[in-house]
Amino acid sequence: MHGYVHRRPDPDPPPGGAGGDATMALLVPAFTSRLAPPTEGALVDIKTASALHRLRLISLPEALSFPALLIFGSLLMRVSDIDFLMPPLGALHGLLFTIYVVFLLDVWVKAKWPLKRVALFFLLAVVPFGGLYGEKLLKKYEADGVIAARARAEGTVDA
Repeated sequence: MHGYVHRRPDPDPPPGGAGGDATMALLVPAFTSRLAPPTEGALVDIKTASALHRLRLISLPEALSFPALLIFGSLLMRVSDIDFLMPPLGALHGLLFTIYVVFLLDVWVKAKWPLKRVALFFLLAVVPFGGLYGEKLLKKYEADGVIAARARAEGTVDA
C-alpha cells in the first residue's frame, strides 16, 4: 500500500466531543507510525529529500548546457559565420549554473554535507559532462536518504 493508510479513530475520544465523528477514518502518510503523527525529524527528512531532488532535477540540464555552449556556441562561432547561438546559449547556461549553485548551497545546509562533497559537486558542474556523473551520484544520495528516512520512521535504526 502506498500514499496514505487508513487509521481507525481513537476508541476513547477526549471529553467535550473533540476527536470528530467515530465513523470518519483518518488519513496519515504511509511512512509514519500508525499511532503517532510525523515527527519533526520526518519533516526535516522531507525538506532534505526535496532539496536533493531539486538539485538532481537541475543537474542534468546544467550538465548538458555547458557542452552545448562550448560546441554550438564557441566552436561554431570560431569555424563559421554562425555567431547568433552564443548569446542565448550563454544566458541559458548562466541561468542554469546559477540555479545549480543555489540548490547546491541549499543541499549543503539541509543535508549537512561535508565541504569536500559540496566542492566535488561544484567541480563536476564546471567540468564539461562532469554534471552527468554528478547526477548519477545525486541519484544514489537521494535513494540512500529515502531509505534512511523510512528506516528512522519505522524505528529500525536510530539515526
